[in-house]
Amino acid sequence: MTTSSSAPGAEVPAERDLEVSILNALPHPVIMLDPEGRVCSANDAAQNFFQSSAAVLGRHSLRHFVPFGSPLLQLVEQVRERGASVNEYRVDVGTPRNGGERVVDIYAAPASDRAGHVVIMLQERTMADKMDKQLTHRGAARSVTGLAAMLAHEIKNPLSGIRGAAQLLEQSADDGDRALTQLITDEADRIVKLVDRMEVFSDERPIEREPVNIHAVLEHVKRLALSGFARDIRLVEEYDPSLPPVYANRDQLVQVFLNLVKNAAEALTDTPDAEIALTTAFRPGVRLSVPGTRERVSLPLEFCVRDNGPGVPEEIQGHMFDPFVTTKTNGTGLGLALVAKIVGDHGGVIECESQPRRTTFRLLLPAYVDKTAD
Repeated sequence: MTTSSSAPGAEVPAERDLEVSILNALPHPVIMLDPEGRVCSANDAAQNFFQSSAAVLGRHSLRHFVPFGSPLLQLVEQVRERGASVNEYRVDVGTPRNGGERVVDIYAAPASDRAGHVVIMLQERTMADKMDKQLTHRGAARSVTGLAAMLAHEIKNPLSGIRGAAQLLEQSADDGDRALTQLITDEADRIVKLVDRMEVFSDERPIEREPVNIHAVLEHVKRLALSGFARDIRLVEEYDPSLPPVYANRDQLVQVFLNLVKNAAEALTDTPDAEIALTTAFRPGVRLSVPGTRERVSLPLEFCVRDNGPGVPEEIQGHMFDPFVTTKTNGTGLGLALVAKIVGDHGGVIECESQPRRTTFRLLLPAYVDKTAD
C-alpha cells in the first residue's frame, strides 16, 4: 500500500514492504483514514478507482472524493462509535471525478494498531445484483413448476401404463426378455422420481419457521456426511458460538446443507487432501436493498460451505442455481436450484465464489427476533 505519511520507525522495513505488496496485489480498492478523516494510505486499486495518486489522496479528506452526504461517511462514523466492523451493500460513491456512477459494496473496520484509524475496502459487486439473481432463480423455479405440472399429466400417467404392461409381460417372458422388462420398469421409476423432484418447486405453502440453532443443524449434517458419502474427507468446523438463532425451517436447512456438503464431497473425488469447512459468523451491519422498494433487509447470519476441490468451471459459474445446469454425468441439475429456492423462500441470499482449491457457497439469512419481548 502506498502511504502519504508514516511514523518514523513504526514498522520494520521488510515487513512494511511485504504489507505493501500484499495490499497492492488485491483487486479491490483499500484505503485507510486517519482520525481527521484524511486518506493516509491507499493501495494501487484505490488510486485507480479514485483516479488520483496517493499523494493527491493524502492531501484531502474522504469527503472530497465521494458524493455529498454519502453513506460511506456515515459508515466511518459508525465504525468509530462501535469500535467494530460495519458492512453496507449497494452504495453509489460515483462522482464526475471518478467516472460517474460507481455502485460498490463497502467493508469498513477499525485499524487494530492505530487508534482512530479506519480501513475501508470497496468491492464493485453489489448485493442488489445478488438479489436480482435470486429473483431470476425464482422465475426459473416457476418455469420448472409449470413444466412439472405438464410432465405429471403428460408423462407420469402414461408411464404408469407402460410400467404395468412391462410387469404383465415379465410374467410370461423368458430370462432374456425378463431383463428387458425389468429395464423398462426401472427406467419408468427413474423418470417418475425426476418428475417428483421437479414437483417440489410447485409447493407454495408458507414455510413453518421457528428459531433454529444452526450449529445443531450442521452437527446433524456432519454426522450424516461422515457416516456415508464423506467418510474419507476431513470436515473442519469454524463456528461463532455466540450466534443468535436463525429464523428458519429446520428440516429445510438440513436439506440445504446436506445438498451443499454432498456436492462438495463429490467435487473432491480426486483430491488427495480433501477437506470441507463449515463456517458460521455474525456480520453486524450487513443489510441489502430489496429491488423495487426502499426497504433494507438485515441478513446478519453468514453460513459457508467451503471445499478445496478443483473449482466450478467458469462457463457455468453464473448459472449454477438455474434448473438443469450440472457438471455431473448423471446429475439432474435440480439440487442447487432447489437450494436457491429454499434460501429465497426464507428471505435470504446464496452465492458461490469459486477458484481452484477454494470454492465457497455462502448463505446470508435473517436472525430470529422475538417480537414479544419488551
